Amino acid sequence: MTSSILRWALIGASDIAATRMVPAMRALGHRVVGVASNSAERAAAYAAANDLPYATTDVDALVGRDDIDAVYVSSTNEQHRRHVEAVVRAGKHILCEKPLATSMEDATAMVDAAARAGVLLAVNHHLPGADTHREIRRLVRSGAVGRPLAVRVFHAVALPPRLQGWRLGGGPGAGVILDITCHDASVVNPLLDGVAIDAVAMSAQQGPWGAQSEDAVVAAIRFADDVLVQTHDAFTVPFAPTGLEVHGEEGSIVATDVMTQDPIGRITLRDRAGTRDIELGDRRDLYQILLDAFAAAVRGEGVPTATGQDGLAALAVAHAVLRSTRTGQREAVR
Repeated sequence: MTSSILRWALIGASDIAATRMVPAMRALGHRVVGVASNSAERAAAYAAANDLPYATTDVDALVGRDDIDAVYVSSTNEQHRRHVEAVVRAGKHILCEKPLATSMEDATAMVDAAARAGVLLAVNHHLPGADTHREIRRLVRSGAVGRPLAVRVFHAVALPPRLQGWRLGGGPGAGVILDITCHDASVVNPLLDGVAIDAVAMSAQQGPWGAQSEDAVVAAIRFADDVLVQTHDAFTVPFAPTGLEVHGEEGSIVATDVMTQDPIGRITLRDRAGTRDIELGDRRDLYQILLDAFAAAVRGEGVPTATGQDGLAALAVAHAVLRSTRTGQREAVR
């Protein structure tokens, strides 16, 4: 395939597809052909609301269409493996919503199936493609802070009312760790070359909604060379900015408002020369950046913002954090 324009199918009548992905696809000139949902009524209503020409409950019929190049899977997390494997059988390329799956077994099977079939599997981790995070990685790799010693991630936000459904329940994939901590890992893994060793964490149920799963968590994760990473993730904090800090022997990077869905944020570098802001130039929509990289990878040019392997690595960190909250022990990342 040589074109940058893709024809998409959606599996899952999701909020993220309607509010972020479909607008980004259309802004780039991509075509969204149709949607599949478990509910015929929901599929039809979603198609009407989002101006989609085709709605169905038959996933195989949708992904088997000749006018589909790629499929965006944003069904609930426990359905990802089943839906991704259906797309693999159809020989189409896949962009899967994070977390890649609810278990490492399922996620590994998905990555392996796509590799065997020779189709592209990418994960909708939008943050690594942001100009802010690309610049932070460049600064660290260029030696701006010397040897990294510690990373701090602030990703405590308020969960919007429209999303206060299954994320607060007790089902597979619920809770702040699989929803947000995996995003933290998608950023920190490439920053530190992806060698996470173990994690210890403590979670709580802080919100007023009677959540059946954790809605706040603090974790400490050890990476290779004894780099320590601290994360605070929550659905319960309405007024704090998000941010990421990298502290090394020769300097510190302090980035604010960078753990968001929007192309905002500021980076400050502090070292012996003083404190200065780092100039940023690319303020494109983060999902358009992700889709551009995906389309380029489909053409055989470059790699996605987050590959299937990247999604697997992020999930491994999140699962170690989740296990630690349940056992009270340090848990290996595996």
